[in-house]
Amino acid sequence: MALENTVIQDKLTETFGENVFHFNQEKDIFSFEITADKITAVILFLKNDPILRFNFLTDLCAIHYPDNEVDRQITMVYHMHNWYDNKRVKIKAFINGDKPEIKTICNIFKSANWMERETYDFYGVDFIGHPQLKRILNMDEMVSFPMRKEFPLEDGGRTDKDDRFFGRTIDNC
Repeated sequence: MALENTVIQDKLTETFGENVFHFNQEKDIFSFEITADKITAVILFLKNDPILRFNFLTDLCAIHYPDNEVDRQITMVYHMHNWYDNKRVKIKAFINGDKPEIKTICNIFKSANWMERETYDFYGVDFIGHPQLKRILNMDEMVSFPMRKEFPLEDGGRTDKDDRFFGRTIDNC
């Protein structure tokens, strides 16, 4: 018998109550939102529950929404996979844009180590409890986070480029 969305939703709601919400089927992925402070508990529950068995962390990443209120400016997104029933879930947790932090899940999935470091490197998310949270792809001297929307797209000092060739003039007549 295949794992149904209603079973996942019922088990999560029964265990975590109002801390899980906005359940939605998006194409072939069942998604829901959680409060950020419950990330490790929810991930552990999904992994260890004998019926749910989401034993594989496919990905984790961040999205920056600068126009949201400050407490919902960065979204952490976790994708998990149950290989037994070939079922996928997407978990979203919104965090503060001014001081983005969330607990690490490296102690649950070793593969999260690189993904969390990459997310820190590009979005500035502080993963509390991470064993070695430092830049992984960008230079250590870098002071900004290039995937955040406030990061400038172009270097203002460049003289070898003319924006007219890229359709970026003020008067496109």
